[in-house]
Amino acid sequence: MTSADLDVLLPFEDVMFGTEAWSRQSYEEELADTELRDYVVAESDEGTLLGSGGLMTIAGTSQILTVGVLPPARRRGVGRVLVRALVDTARRRGAAEVLLEVRIDNDAARRLYESEGFTVLGLRRGYYENGRVDAVTMRLGLPDGH
Repeated sequence: MTSADLDVLLPFEDVMFGTEAWSRQSYEEELADTELRDYVVAESDEGTLLGSGGLMTIAGTSQILTVGVLPPARRRGVGRVLVRALVDTARRRGAAEVLLEVRIDNDAARRLYESEGFTVLGLRRGYYENGRVDAVTMRLGLPDGH
């Protein structure tokens, strides 16, 4: 992901994430931290942005920070491509595990993560929407991590 991708991504940010939407400044700060963070985009064969994802890796643990698929591109496997790219990045960074939080009411995302091998760790009460929506915490072990 580059700053130029934000021009396409940001108009969809509110639709994808509602009260959890990030600002341009937040994305710019994330993109600037190349020591700990990696951001990827999925594009069509024609180069159209379909979605994006972000990962932070510290001391052998990677955390998926965001995965978003633009509404016109949903239900086409884009989310799976992004998750796999982030897991591959975690492996390259030597992570032994990948963690994430997902809204308890986001059944599609939870099914995707489970199908990719993530297991439920627990629940974070009131994690989203100013305390109104719980998050499910999930983990994927990476046996090849160093």
